[in-house]
Amino acid sequence: MKNKLLWRLWAIIGLGTVVLFLAIDWLTNHTETSMSFIADTHQQTLLNYGKQAEHIYLTQGEDALAEYIKHIQLQEQTWAGVVTSKITPFADSELVPLFTDYFQLGRGVEWKIHLYFAQNPIMEVPFVDDATHLLIQLPQRMRPGAFLMMFRLLLQIALPLILLCLLTYVVYQHVMRPLKRLEKATQEFSDGKLDARVTPLLPKRHDELTDIAATFDKMADRTSSLIQNQRQLLADLSHELRTPLARIDMAVDFVEQNLNQAQALERLRYEASTMRSLVEDTLTFSWLSTELPSLNTETFDLVELINVICDDAKFEYPHNMLHCDLPEQAMIDNSSQVALGQAIENIIRNALRYTPLEKAVSVHLKKLHNTYTLTISDNRPGVPDALCDDIFKPFFRVEKSRTATKMRGEGEAAAHSQKNHGHGMGLALAQRQVHAVGGEISAHNRIDDTAGLTIAIALPINATSTTQASV
Repeated sequence: MKNKLLWRLWAIIGLGTVVLFLAIDWLTNHTETSMSFIADTHQQTLLNYGKQAEHIYLTQGEDALAEYIKHIQLQEQTWAGVVTSKITPFADSELVPLFTDYFQLGRGVEWKIHLYFAQNPIMEVPFVDDATHLLIQLPQRMRPGAFLMMFRLLLQIALPLILLCLLTYVVYQHVMRPLKRLEKATQEFSDGKLDARVTPLLPKRHDELTDIAATFDKMADRTSSLIQNQRQLLADLSHELRTPLARIDMAVDFVEQNLNQAQALERLRYEASTMRSLVEDTLTFSWLSTELPSLNTETFDLVELINVICDDAKFEYPHNMLHCDLPEQAMIDNSSQVALGQAIENIIRNALRYTPLEKAVSVHLKKLHNTYTLTISDNRPGVPDALCDDIFKPFFRVEKSRTATKMRGEGEAAAHSQKNHGHGMGLALAQRQVHAVGGEISAHNRIDDTAGLTIAIALPINATSTTQASV
């Protein structure tokens, strides 16, 4: 579902609105109900008026009761009277129109008072005989709900503001909590903590903010991987440059001492060429790994490209055997001839470099569905199965288990191996270049009667027009 965060915010706001109105309604009713009763002290005052009136009537007579009723009216600034159950006044009492129009016996002091009536109700306090009743219009000072207006303002203005503030805070926390954690992870990552991630810090939620967190984590994974790879690449490059630099220093010493100058100059040229190739290949590898370039796309014949590479390899390695099993034609669309050619050339040269002189390197190309599969097999001792994926890492070598010198023997073969030794970037570059044109590359040891390593390249016949290099 799209706009998950929007729907969630709508749900929170909708629920908050419902809760707001329910709270206002309940509090209003509860407050009005609690404020609709006469205070206990006032109830007791009214009851005392009744008891005193009854006592005066029984002990002093009707005239004295009439005087007491006048006293109550004067003291409370209200109407009071005494009636029988038959609503016949006595003790010089008069029934006012308010009483005759609205009064019915039974309105006790504990009854609920209607706060919205303009006039105060008439209360009655029965005598012991329950045949006589003291009637008194509720004094204004005893009327409940004196703070009703203030409470209504609080309920209608203050309470909604408070609940809206709480609702806003909930929405703010719901949105800002993951953003703050994202900010924290971003700050930590910018400070050099490359393992900083956001998703593990977030609660289980599925919305646009978690998508942002996941995107950040992917970016952080790629960036940290690139940084670590570049650091490792720089460390490896520094290590690889030490040997040719040391040899250059030695050759310079020979030149300065007029010792074997010709050999020293040859060594200088060779080591300079080696360093140039090393630096160029390293820069190309780094460019393919970090920049994700869009390669120029074109249509070309893969067979023609392989034949040119093999012819050049035969010229460079005249003492090696190179067998090619290729179809007449293999057209590839939307690919890069330059990148693919460099990759195939590096793999073939690597195979020839480590294959004994009496053994052959085989190149096969076949079509399977919409893919061309190119296999390059050598006859070297092979690579431990656990290291088949590691051979595509920069500067990786398996020199302890097999060396070019041992495989090639003595004399000219050994000199040829030294002259054409690699620096461990060929297969790494090949992998990046094959990935750049949308292909896949893998290595495995041969399981037939002959030993050796086979590198297989799967290439789409029609690659995407803007294939990018993958790391």
